[in-house]
Formats: sequence, C-alpha cells, structure tokens
Amino acid sequence: MTQMGIHFHQTTSLTPEQYIAGLTDFGPGRSKLFGNSADEYLKVHHLDRSEADVTEGSGGIWERLHYDWSNPNHIVLTTTDSNVWGGASGHTYNFTRHPDGTTEIDVVVVREGKNLKGRLLGLVLRTIGRSVLEKAFVNSVRAIEARNSSDYHPSRREVRSGQQQKP
Repeated sequence: MTQMGIHFHQTTSLTPEQYIAGLTDFGPGRSKLFGNSADEYLKVHHLDRSEADVTEGSGGIWERLHYDWSNPNHIVLTTTDSNVWGGASGHTYNFTRHPDGTTEIDVVVVREGKNLKGRLLGLVLRTIGRSVLEKAFVNSVRAIEARNSSDYHPSRREVRSGQQQKP
C-alpha cells in the first residue's frame, strides 16, 4: 500500500477555536463548510468535549474518523474505517497564532489506499487531484470565516448534535 501526505497552508483571520468549532460542527449542512462531507453520509457515532467518532464522505467515498481536539493547537483526525482509505490515513491540523490576530493553519492529509480503488485515487491525488483538495481546504477556511463574520447570525446556527437551536 502506498501512503501519501499532502501539505496545505492558509493564513486566516480566524482563531484556532473558531476553525475548530467549524471543523467539529457535525450538524446538518456540514457540506457548506466541508464540500466532501455530504449530509447523507454523515453519522455521529460518539461526541464529547474534545473528541468524536464520525462517518462522513461524498461521491461514493466514505471514511470513519476519530477526531481529537484535546490540544487546541494540534488537531488529529485518524481514519478508523473506510471503503478506500486505510493504514495511516487521516488529517493533522496545526495552528500558529500571530500577534496581529491572524492564525496560520497547516494541514497534512495522508491517504493510503487499502484496495485498488484507494490506490488509484491516491495516484490521482498525488497528481491532478492535489489542487482539488487544496481548493476544498481553502473553501472550508473561507466558509468558516464567513460564518464568523459580523453578518453571521448565531440564532440560525445549527448545533453540533444536528438539532436546531431554539430561538
């Protein structure tokens, strides 16, 4: 099995806490923040204050991830099951705060194909697919920034459990 890691970097006006709040919002509409997480695939198996066990995906590809945000500067998503990814697959986010209020987000996505489909997808990601993953990451940062802008109304936000907040 071939393992690949792809590194992305983005500077944002978000605090690490704001990005983590978006990353760990498993309610309906998650695909507005993360395009590769369609509502019909989303299943929260376990959720507590600093970790979650969630299945998500889209387009026929799914993975079950263990989210660990116990260290607010180093978030780890470990793939525990998937129809295409195995081994060391997952995502690692590192946050660096700057005195000017900006935050650097560094993410490494590791993809190890566990079958023929996974190995072929891994090959695509190493070549032309890298830009698709990068665009998805940049779009997630922008969507969370928009959600945290002064135009955002918290009363419309759906809570992590997927239930609407009461007005």
